[in-house]
Amino acid sequence: MDVLFGRPLSSSEERGEKLAPLAGIPVFGLDALSSAAYGPEAALSLLIVLGTAGVAYIVPVTISIIILLIIVYFSYRQTIEAYPNGGGSYTVAGQNLGAFAGLLAAAALMIDYVLTAAVGISAGVGALVSAVPSLQPRTLSICLVILLIITLVNLRGVRETGALFMIPTYLFVGTLLITLGIGFIKTIASGGHPAPVIPPPALPMAAVGVSAWLLLKSFASGCTAMTGVEAVSNGVTAFREPVAKTAQRTLTAIISILIVLLAGIAVLCRAYQIGATIPGPGYQSVLSQLTAAVVGRHTFYFVTIGSILLVLSLSANTAFADFPRLCRLVAEDGYLPTPPAVRVRRLVYTVGIITLGILCAILLILFRGITDRLIPLYAVGAFLAFTLSQAGMVAHWKRKGGPGSRLGMYVNGLGAAATAGTVAIVTITKFTDGAWITAVLIPLIVMSMYAIQRHYDSVGQELNNPPPLALDHLDPPIVVVPMFTLNKVIRAGLQFALNISPDVNVVHVECAVNKEELLEQWNEVVAGPLRNAGLPVPQLIFLNSPYRFIIYPIVDYIVRLVEENPGREIAVIIPELVERRWYHNFLHNQRAVWLKAALVRKGTPRIAIINVPWYLST
Repeated sequence: MDVLFGRPLSSSEERGEKLAPLAGIPVFGLDALSSAAYGPEAALSLLIVLGTAGVAYIVPVTISIIILLIIVYFSYRQTIEAYPNGGGSYTVAGQNLGAFAGLLAAAALMIDYVLTAAVGISAGVGALVSAVPSLQPRTLSICLVILLIITLVNLRGVRETGALFMIPTYLFVGTLLITLGIGFIKTIASGGHPAPVIPPPALPMAAVGVSAWLLLKSFASGCTAMTGVEAVSNGVTAFREPVAKTAQRTLTAIISILIVLLAGIAVLCRAYQIGATIPGPGYQSVLSQLTAAVVGRHTFYFVTIGSILLVLSLSANTAFADFPRLCRLVAEDGYLPTPPAVRVRRLVYTVGIITLGILCAILLILFRGITDRLIPLYAVGAFLAFTLSQAGMVAHWKRKGGPGSRLGMYVNGLGAAATAGTVAIVTITKFTDGAWITAVLIPLIVMSMYAIQRHYDSVGQELNNPPPLALDHLDPPIVVVPMFTLNKVIRAGLQFALNISPDVNVVHVECAVNKEELLEQWNEVVAGPLRNAGLPVPQLIFLNSPYRFIIYPIVDYIVRLVEENPGREIAVIIPELVERRWYHNFLHNQRAVWLKAALVRKGTPRIAIINVPWYLST
């Protein structure tokens, strides 16, 4: 266990798990940085129908995305400063706009995180398939293996995750910046028309003319490059002191690098006439074409493609860093089950990590690990969360007042307006392509959260304010001991039963055991010693079971006993064998477990179930 997940960490070791900006970029910035590999491609894939003319439009589309990115960046700097304990959309919207807005943001983010993990992994495998086309039939299998590795790594803790992902992250940024730098030098030297080392696939003839609708769809797809921007704001508490300043520095570094990558890719795609290719035989990712065109297919090309594969695949880590934290916050407020709020051996929220892994695996299987099939579902949740967070910050500054509040309102108000417009564009342009799924899931998740809260409220109302103990009926209970066969396990249960009540009923279902032999053993082990000591002997009751059922005859007997004794408590003692090794349990029947489950389902408040374990010594 320690080899796989690492040694358990005590609560006092939490400080050592905090992140500096250098480690924070791989943990919280992988999603945003890696989106440079699929965001421009998503935009270009919509421009294929324009042929060679389509490539020219990638620059203005990218400039629009960068402007929006800068607006969101300044908005989230404000959010981090105002909420140093974690200012994700759920917290900001919930505290300033009400519970419904907070849950709407939480549902949007949950969907976005699952899609972030799935899209990142599928895009990474897409990069691998571009370099090694023979692996295309194994796309889904490779996706699932990478997902399993990322899940296991995150279960080991935040600090180890950051250290492990640091090398591929900076290798990705370094190789891509070198590629862009060489490409720019060649572009300037050639007067804007560089000769590619390896020419990209020829662009098709234009099928349609340019239209505002097509450019809006391209912009909406390119906006996938902005997902993950909120990650730092959600995970402020994971940073070292001073947490707000450290988080802001990390966010600044991430956004600066992303802007350089997006702008560089757009300009060079136009210069080298590189467009998107259709998934299938002959598919090449945009970055694969760009790197080959700038430096050729030599060692550096494969190092670059390898780093892209690693970072795209590991970009799912951003979702694994934030999804469990979001679930914790929602669970602490009573809108999700409580297990996601519990940290275990490595100071991580294990239930949230495992849940995300399962949901991501389901999504990858449903869409066969193909990025283009997942992209239409993407970005709606992210931009809805952006909008709610920024609107919440406007309300925050309005309520707080004081120096700087007016500027804060303008900055966050601009962010809210820009992202709200983007939500409308993304939803409308992608609706028929799959965005409708996200639009349906978000309200369903919100309704589920409200249902969970109502359940917890009703349970709390029933369990709180207990009355004083009732002391007028303190008779010992009627004890029932199921006996499948008389052995040391059952003897331990009988021994305990005699300690709590003189009224003991031992129940045996007549099935395969010889009745005469059992009675003889009963007299020797139980009845004889008790009579000799002058103590009452438990009743031995045989139940008939013509169809060889064991559990239900016992349950029916106990229920009848409750009905016949309205003033008495019934204590059911279930002796149970405990193996030294967990896998030995598969060698035994699980009647004790099934009996407890049946009694819980059909029982009443007057039936108490008591386990008496018998531990094997070998």
